[in-house]
Amino acid sequence: MNSRKEELEKFRQFNGPLIDVRSPGEYYKGHMPNSINIPLFDNEERSILGIVYKNNGREKAVIKGLEFLAIKIENIINKLFEVINDYKLKSYNSQFNDPTLKIYCARGGMRSQSICWLLEKYNYRSVTLNNGYKSYRKWTLDSFNQEWEIVVMGGKTGTGKTRILKLLRDNNYQIIDLEGLASHRGSTFGGLGMTAQPSNEQFENMLAEELKGFIKNKKIFIEAESANIGKCKIPHEFFSQMKTADRIEIKKSESNRIDELIKTYSIFEEKDLIEAVLRIKKRLGPQRTTIAIESIKNKDWQSVCKSVLEYYDKCYEYEKTGNNNIKTLDMTDVLDDQTTLRLINEYMKS
Repeated sequence: MNSRKEELEKFRQFNGPLIDVRSPGEYYKGHMPNSINIPLFDNEERSILGIVYKNNGREKAVIKGLEFLAIKIENIINKLFEVINDYKLKSYNSQFNDPTLKIYCARGGMRSQSICWLLEKYNYRSVTLNNGYKSYRKWTLDSFNQEWEIVVMGGKTGTGKTRILKLLRDNNYQIIDLEGLASHRGSTFGGLGMTAQPSNEQFENMLAEELKGFIKNKKIFIEAESANIGKCKIPHEFFSQMKTADRIEIKKSESNRIDELIKTYSIFEEKDLIEAVLRIKKRLGPQRTTIAIESIKNKDWQSVCKSVLEYYDKCYEYEKTGNNNIKTLDMTDVLDDQTTLRLINEYMKS
């Protein structure tokens, strides 16, 4: 593992754009964050090459690949030059004016090596990642097996946990916003106003990158979550650490929680809110579902929130994680940042 980690770290340290030359489908499934996709082959071409390789062997597949490249090589070169020029414009330090392009493919084979050969002909420096994306994925999964100093930030719906995490980040605490990485708030309303969720594999990659930047023995604050955040699943090894981590349980009054929910959700379209309610109508029951929908139509946000809070409170108690050391922080009517930080600091000292 150490040699793989060292090779990856050496690859990262080169100053230059990070280029993923795999197909768009491979890239969507999972890629190194901040990489730029300049595919040698599109999804259909990659599928054809796989069939040729399986039926006729490597040599025939290479020939077929060259046929595909012959009609698009100029376009690929132009895209590479665009990335290089854009990187130079954004690099104010003169030492970055002649970048080394970091190229990777699936296993560090022909695709990445072909691009490096091509760049060499234009006198540009480049380097490939040994074993390619496969090596990066092993590093990602290895990171979840390490022990981390996790503190879980718990509390019922509307206690403002995400807002508190952002406050901690602004004050140099180590935090991971799992919902931000997953682009989902974890409930039926969780996708409202969010961008499309990443693939589960990409969610894992982004989580590993967050962990990489942290001081190992310093506490990391994470919001309490169920194992799944929308369609993204927290890695099992990491979630197991969350379940046994120390826990801060945020306590707020119902009125505080309703105010928080109103600020968060009242801005969304009526049809989107109604669709979210209908997704849980069997669990809400007919009476609460009717009340919630009518309240949305009437913009009676107090009634909307009250009609769903009871349901979410029951879900929270059922899914509650983290029981090693629970510290309840009563933040009823605590609305200012300074008091919130003081309470967190007192917890840390205790």
